[in-house]
Amino acid sequence: MSLRNLLKYLTASFLSIFILNGTAADWPSYGGDNGSSKYSTLDQITAQNVDDLVVAWSWDSVDNETVAANIAGTNSTAVPGPYKATPIVVEGIMYIPTSFGRVVALDAQSGEARWVFDTRAWEAGRPANLGYNTRGVAYWEGSGKRRIFFATNDSYLWALDAETGQVDSAFGDGGRVDLSQGLGREINKRDYGVVSPVLVTNNKVIVNSIVNDAPASLETPPGHVRAFNPETGALEWMFETIPQAGEFGNETWEDGSWEYTGSTNAWTIMSADDELGIAYIPIGTPTNDWYGGMRKGDNLFAESLVAVDVNTGERIWHFQMIHHGVWDYDLPAAPTLVDITVDGRPIKAVAAISKQGFTYVFDRVTGEPVWPIEERAVPQSSVPNERLSPTQPFPTKPAAFEPQGISDETLIDFSPALRSEALQNIEKFDYGRLFIPPTLRGTIQFPGWGGGGEWHGAAFDPETGLYYIPSASAPIVVQLIEARRGREEMGYVRGGARSVSGPQNLPLIKPPYGRITAIDLNSGDHVWMVPHGEGIRQQIIDMGILDPGPVGSSDRTGPLLTKTLLFMAQRDGDRNLLRAFNKASGEIIHEIELPLRPTGTPMTYSIDGKQYVTIAVGGRGDARLVTLSLP
Repeated sequence: MSLRNLLKYLTASFLSIFILNGTAADWPSYGGDNGSSKYSTLDQITAQNVDDLVVAWSWDSVDNETVAANIAGTNSTAVPGPYKATPIVVEGIMYIPTSFGRVVALDAQSGEARWVFDTRAWEAGRPANLGYNTRGVAYWEGSGKRRIFFATNDSYLWALDAETGQVDSAFGDGGRVDLSQGLGREINKRDYGVVSPVLVTNNKVIVNSIVNDAPASLETPPGHVRAFNPETGALEWMFETIPQAGEFGNETWEDGSWEYTGSTNAWTIMSADDELGIAYIPIGTPTNDWYGGMRKGDNLFAESLVAVDVNTGERIWHFQMIHHGVWDYDLPAAPTLVDITVDGRPIKAVAAISKQGFTYVFDRVTGEPVWPIEERAVPQSSVPNERLSPTQPFPTKPAAFEPQGISDETLIDFSPALRSEALQNIEKFDYGRLFIPPTLRGTIQFPGWGGGGEWHGAAFDPETGLYYIPSASAPIVVQLIEARRGREEMGYVRGGARSVSGPQNLPLIKPPYGRITAIDLNSGDHVWMVPHGEGIRQQIIDMGILDPGPVGSSDRTGPLLTKTLLFMAQRDGDRNLLRAFNKASGEIIHEIELPLRPTGTPMTYSIDGKQYVTIAVGGRGDARLVTLSLP
């Protein structure tokens, strides 16, 4: 090789290493990237040294002092729940929101605060649906500017200078846009807000919303998704999740129900393919969640995955997972962009997990299912004026990652006596396979509205094609009652019984009650499943039942995947743990004790050659970030 070619080779090699390490060093988006892979190529922390991890630094949320004052004063109800945020890291600076709507920049190496900006969102009162609760911020760079975008519980989109924390006065109205305006109808701001991080892609800031799940009327805010200009705050486009007159899908809202029905919102995290210029929007249930007699039809784009052009907001393709939903089986998590090879054919795909335990996999360009999805007949409703879809979609592959329905296969069977008691407990309700509809008597729904899969989402390994899904198993009861006290127009709402007891204070169903499932998305086959945590194992043993082994706990965070390890956290009994798993087998390699209950999904980054792992813990006045590294 000539000297010139050698220098050219070395230069190219150096640049490729620099670019790779530069990408891996940061965690620039909530899910690690806009495809929500939750994956990093970092490999300094391994199975051989993970037990050497120590706390590099810890940061106490600036909310803690405010919460203490609220509890001691006259505002004792202004208290946040679990601290669910996951930070991002860009060029050595960590950015994270607090539950009360502050945004903080920290030195990611030391944890020292650089700046704090207070949106004062919490002062607007308890937010819709989920209380004081924010999950992340987004980063944008362009035209010589670096901005942090944050959408708040009280319905504002803020643009902050990433270096100083000052508002960008050129954005919107003095640095913010009022998201309660421009939805096509007047709304009650107390029923509307934002929990999830905005999606920044292709010079667009895409914003979704939460809407109150316990509405007082049929006319709740619509969950339309909007894109704003990152420099001016001007509206670029709006995708109407409830199609208006003359639009595609409007006919699926019969009797003019599109005019007043609300929700149908993308409350969870969205994803995007930055190169293709496509955003993937997971959309939720319409008003009201459990009864659709006042919104007959399939109700597009409720409970659908919709791919839209990020430049125009136009629909490219969609798939509706639930027709005319009455189970609150909205899509709960960010779709994951996955490059896979199926039967020798490379596919740019997108995978979406569901509360009922399905994994839907599509060609992310065309929307064609990678494996067939069959429409199968499902039970019909006995509730007056309700009309369900005669069929629902069932993926043929991958197999469900959660048990579905109450049957011999799912009911607890530790002993004949326990099983007999469980059978007695369920006889007062309707029950059966998946998609048994709500009834006036009460229906056992399994999985319940908490999943199965939930907002924590899944992680994808691009090297192996394995998809890692944390999930939980918990039935609920949905009983419908006639709507009263000014809500008569809604027909029927959820009331009465909400749960069903298992025998002798045990769960109604077989374990595991929490699990992690690894699926090979190149084949669609399950590779392994392990119970997630010890759960109530000791309680079962103390009852004289043969040791069942770990039975899993429903408590969970999202996964973090690196080149070497799978990380997952949970409160397991009275232990607060971050676990490192073997990616190939699900075997626990090491457990790291945390000071408080883990509540946010962990993330990782590297500075000056050192890898760090950060996770949010606690809440209710003691919320923190804990950052780990090797000594």
